[in-house]
Amino acid sequence: MSDQTTHPVMPTSDDLLGQEAIKASVREAYRAVIGTRTTVAERLYDPGQLALLPRGAIEQALGVGNPVRAAGLGSGEVVVDLGCGGGIDTILAAHAVAPAGKAIGLDMLPEMLEVAARNAAEAGVRNVEWLRGEIEAIPLPEGSVDVVISNGVVNLSPRKSRAFAEIFRILRPGGRMVVADIVVDEGLPTEVLTSAAAWAG
Repeated sequence: MSDQTTHPVMPTSDDLLGQEAIKASVREAYRAVIGTRTTVAERLYDPGQLALLPRGAIEQALGVGNPVRAAGLGSGEVVVDLGCGGGIDTILAAHAVAPAGKAIGLDMLPEMLEVAARNAAEAGVRNVEWLRGEIEAIPLPEGSVDVVISNGVVNLSPRKSRAFAEIFRILRPGGRMVVADIVVDEGLPTEVLTSAAAWAG
């Protein structure tokens, strides 16, 4: 009987199906947009919401929808915004759950959290907390939040099932999740699946 050892296949430098390569690509892409002005917010948010926001949060918006409007947030609730970016949805959530509730913004980039914290301070909201972390390993206790919102972020995860498991873990019984995102309902060609721009975009 021969002694055979199986060696795991490691992703090559251009194999973006490797989780760490995907994460690195996403991090670099979003670092590059810090400070970039966009017109996304004017298309997605109503004038009443925009009036609550500082210019920096409006210009930094990179989402694909308006999860705060759909979430039906109420005073006293604890809401976490996964992949908070410049803080637009976290700030709006903080307004919606005030005065007794709290909004938590989570992002993997410390630079984004600094931008979001500045925007929140300019907006005058105090019932906010900022956490650094990944959506596949949310640094919050089990059953600690009423609502999870996310805007164009779950699609960036290389482990979506893990991200959804984490969302379920941190939600209280009867809690809810509102996600605005991009969904692909058919297979993608290999050149797209192995493209840094496609994963980060």
